[in-house]
Amino acid sequence: MVALAALAPTVSYGDSVVHDSDQHESSRGVPWTSVRQAPRQRVRVSDLKPPRSGVPLSVMLHFGYESALRLVRLATPVLSRGEGKLARGLRGRDDQRGHLEGWAREHRDPGLPLVWFHAPSVGEGLQALAVARAIRRSRPEVQLAFTHFSPSARGLAESMVEAGDVDVAGYMPWDLVSETGRLLDTLSPSVVAFTKTEVWPGIVRAARRRGIPMVLVAATLPENAGRLRFPARRILRGTFGSLVRVLAISPEDGARFQFLGVRPDRVRVTGDPGVDSAVERADQAREDAPWARALADFVAEVAPEAVPGGAPPALAPESEEGGGGAPILPGVVAGSTWGPDEEVLLEGMERLGSLRPRLLVAPHEPDEAHLRPLEARLDRGGWCHARLGEVEARGSATGLDAVVVDRVGILAHLYRFLPVAFVGGGFHGQGLHSVVEPAAVGRPVLHGPRFANSLAAAELGEGGGARVVADADALARALRHWGRDPASLEAAGRAARSWVDRHRGAASRTAEALEGWL
Repeated sequence: MVALAALAPTVSYGDSVVHDSDQHESSRGVPWTSVRQAPRQRVRVSDLKPPRSGVPLSVMLHFGYESALRLVRLATPVLSRGEGKLARGLRGRDDQRGHLEGWAREHRDPGLPLVWFHAPSVGEGLQALAVARAIRRSRPEVQLAFTHFSPSARGLAESMVEAGDVDVAGYMPWDLVSETGRLLDTLSPSVVAFTKTEVWPGIVRAARRRGIPMVLVAATLPENAGRLRFPARRILRGTFGSLVRVLAISPEDGARFQFLGVRPDRVRVTGDPGVDSAVERADQAREDAPWARALADFVAEVAPEAVPGGAPPALAPESEEGGGGAPILPGVVAGSTWGPDEEVLLEGMERLGSLRPRLLVAPHEPDEAHLRPLEARLDRGGWCHARLGEVEARGSATGLDAVVVDRVGILAHLYRFLPVAFVGGGFHGQGLHSVVEPAAVGRPVLHGPRFANSLAAAELGEGGGARVVADADALARALRHWGRDPASLEAAGRAARSWVDRHRGAASRTAEALEGWL
């Protein structure tokens, strides 16, 4: 049951779909980019036959899906114990029960349009945030709601409300048609905007019954995605075929969604709004934060521009020691790391011996279950380290060569503190995390070989703004090269930022694409 709950976004059921005309086409004549139709797939006659029982497949899948969710819900008192992500998510969802409906009863203006954004976690939430801000700028009267699935996004959701980016935010309710239907009735959204790939079948079924259009923004689908294979592709066609618009980040992504039942004329390429979000965060430096001031002495030697009032970017010159010079190697900010990423990273840096760079490491899940093994590994490697909270408390990082970040929400700002970024996920089954944030502050990126889910990483690599490191030796070689050739490091940083500048504007294009329903 736990596995079913965790995989719920990938589970769907195939209702028959009546394709309406594109009556919601934007009246503004947005210059969208279309994609050509994907190659037709051979359909076997056996695929079209109903189950032998005579019960429609959609009914069977819907019954099984909702039954599984109801069983998980009954087990919530047991599953919500502890501090794991599942437990925290179940508790948070229970704490906020009725929150969205309560807001709607008190504050929903039926005379105004409302966009309901949904995102699974923080990365997708930041993409939705960029679009929400673009709508706020162009249509300030539009009401905006935001929901999320992961407890990791709760802080982001709360900050969105505090900043006025959205009117209400909270956990997505249980994906039961009875609950999602009730929320749709009270929110009365003009359009439901799912983010990236997370399309929930319960919401889709309830929204379709009410004639509420559904779109997918920042849509991306890697070529190795399990959803493109049988039987997932067949099961998902009904749900994805119900989307009236898919706003993809690239033509290739848009074409793949056609294999999931999306009509070609409903696909538009608007780009990745996460790029605009990363630029906004990069421009909001938090130099006066206590933790930032406490790191000043830690970063000044290798990244003086990160220190308030510091000099322009420069690396220390090579010394006269060691036959040909022994450079001070560039420090590394490692973001969104998992255990396998950290092992490769630390082993590679330790192979540099006395030239070992300084390190800021921000795990993807900075809870005790992850921080303690990481600190034990640092101890074994001979690192002098402390948590960021300890550094902040004493106001200095003097004497340290590694700082472990024990909080979320500051990674985009941390990347500017040291000259090189290492992005996690490339040695982990989760796949590579966002490389856009470090690129937005002009930092070249190192990452592992698992990046099929990241078009940005592939394009950054082609342009010289990122490098794939297959193992610890490759990582050590990359750092040694950049230490001996500061000009190449600076060029890689410029290439990274140049890629970001070329891909800006997706948030505004996406907001304009939604205009037809507002």
